[in-house]
Parts: sequence; structure tokens; C-alpha cells
Amino acid sequence: MAWFILTNIFSALIALTRIVLLSDQEKDLEILILRQQLNILQRKHKIPIKPNRTEKMILSVLTTRLKRITNRSTTQLRSIIRIFQPGTVLRWHRELVRLKWTYKRKNKGGRPPINKELESLILRLAKENPRWGYGKIEGELLKLGFKVSQTTIQNTLRRNSILPAPVRGGSISWRHLMTHYMEQILATDFFTVETIGLQTLYVLFFIELGTRRVYISGVTPNPDALWATQQARQLLWELDDSDTDFRFLIHDNDTKFSAIFDAVCRSEGFHVIHTPFRAPNANTFAERWIRTIREECLDLILILNAGHLRRVLQEFIDDYYNVTRPHQGIEQRSPLSSGQPQNTGSVHRRKVLGGIINDYYRAPAQPSLLLN
Repeated sequence: MAWFILTNIFSALIALTRIVLLSDQEKDLEILILRQQLNILQRKHKIPIKPNRTEKMILSVLTTRLKRITNRSTTQLRSIIRIFQPGTVLRWHRELVRLKWTYKRKNKGGRPPINKELESLILRLAKENPRWGYGKIEGELLKLGFKVSQTTIQNTLRRNSILPAPVRGGSISWRHLMTHYMEQILATDFFTVETIGLQTLYVLFFIELGTRRVYISGVTPNPDALWATQQARQLLWELDDSDTDFRFLIHDNDTKFSAIFDAVCRSEGFHVIHTPFRAPNANTFAERWIRTIREECLDLILILNAGHLRRVLQEFIDDYYNVTRPHQGIEQRSPLSSGQPQNTGSVHRRKVLGGIINDYYRAPAQPSLLLN
């Protein structure tokens, strides 16, 4: 009984802490969402509950707004969405958006549109040959039996957001950089972790795009440009002693990545690439790793302090993520894997971080003893 009371008190304290940290806008949205669900429950006595279209619209719009401003995951929305599944409410919003953009197109006359096959061929030629202009593409299509004007080619490329040849082929494109030079690219970024004492800790990390290997460079509650530069310098020195051959470094426009930071990286032979402003997708590998470390590790553990966070990150990365975790982006291999996986021997479970993560492996078969 005493343990039950203590558990409820601890849960209430955590809930209170979360509420205190919410902004006024977040609290207002949560209240509106809960009230909308109560209104539905007061009028709906049948099971299962079937809300009408207006109720779906109000609840889905409020939930989507809360998810966007707080960046909460679908799992985290369960504390607010009680009578429906959060995924169901978000699906209602997607259906509303789809209905908004579904309309009948009116035929305005003029030249008939080209067929899908020809349009796909024009796009293919433009993407595979970034230095080809409209005239070159016209000639190539004529050789293949398609008579298309340069105006039609221009309109097709513009409609699909493909730039003209001088701009499209004037420099190394982002896609070309990501595919051809991936093995030579490092990306870096910061992410934050809140401790149980409400202290904000900043983590600086680097990730290899080719192998997905991650390096934790430092953890601090007070990061600045000099600290970030020193952490980068130490990591680059370590990489110099290894067999790696990196030539590009990607980071955003955070003020902690100062001109001195870039100068240190260039002195080590790196070409520094700044992502566009407010474009996290330009550093998508780093952003995806932050999501992974949160969902698989940090969201499941209460961090006590900086030292505790360092130990958790070290165990997750050095004992699991870089060594044995399968990665979909590299054909279900792990960054430091070597050779073919074993297909013989009994399967065993290894607990990582006290059982937060289960890792499975095959124990080598014991050789039979030969009797004389």
C-alpha cells in the first residue's frame, strides 16, 4: 500500500513538473482538446464512440496545432488524447487536408498536355544531365522519336521545380554531394537534454554519413563558440590518427559554430558547408539521429546530471548503436560491422542500459570434444 501511494505521488510530481514547463499557448490547446473530448463523451453514450465530422475537425485541428508547436511524438500525445488513439486523430486531419485540395480541374483550352510517359522522360533527361539546356533536351528527344518544343520542355521543368541548365549544372548539387561524396562527409549538430533537476544540457555530436557512425564530442550546460571549437579540434585530431578520409563538414547556422570553428575545420582539410536557414532537412542525417537517440534511449530514462548523461550516451553508442544496431539506410548493417553475420549457434539476449534495449546475438557453437 505504501509503495502504491509513493508511486502515485512520484507520478503526480512528474506530471506537475511537465505542466509547469508548458507555455500558456500549450496549456490553452491542451484545455481545448480535453474539453472537446468531454463534450463528445457527454453526448455519446454508445460504445464505440462515433464523433461527427465537425467534432473530428475541431479535435484534429487542435491536436495537430499542439503537435506542431511542441514537437511531440504520437506516443507523447496519449496523455492528452484519452478517448481516441492519437494516430486516429492525426489521420482525421490528413483526410481534411486531402479533401481541401481535391477539386475538379476545369479545362481551360489551349495546347493539350503531354502524356505522362513523355513528361517522365523529360524529367529523367534533365536530372541525369544537369548541364543540358532546353535545346539539347529537344534534340535528344527528337532522336528518340519525340517532337517537343523547347517551350514545352521549359514549362515541364518549371512545373516540377527543376532549374534551368546554367543554375542546375553550375556547381555540385546537394543530391550529387550526398550520393557521390557520402563516404567523405561528416555532419554535426547540437541537441538538448533536460535533467530531473530541470537543468538543460547541450550535447555536441558528429555523424559519418556513409557509415552512420556517431561520435559524442562533449556535454555541457553552458556551450559557447570557444567550447564547441575546442571539442571539434579534439575530435578532428582523433580522426587524423585513424584511416578515415573526410573532406566535407555540414552544420547549421547556430552561433556556436563560429568563424573560428570553421577555420579550425578548414585547417584540417575540411570544406565546411552551411545548411540554409530554417532548413533542418538539409542536415537530415543528424536530425534523424537525434530522433533515434530520443525515442530509443533518452525518452525512457531520467537523466540525473551531466556525468550520468555521458555514461548513458557512451553505453548506447559504443556498446550498441555503432556496433550491433541494424541501420535501414546501410542495408541493415551496423556502422562498425565486419564480415557476414553468423547463422549458427544459439540466440542470446544482451541487455543494454539495464534492459531498456535488448540486443540479440548468436553464441559460437562449442566444438565437440574428441575422445581418444
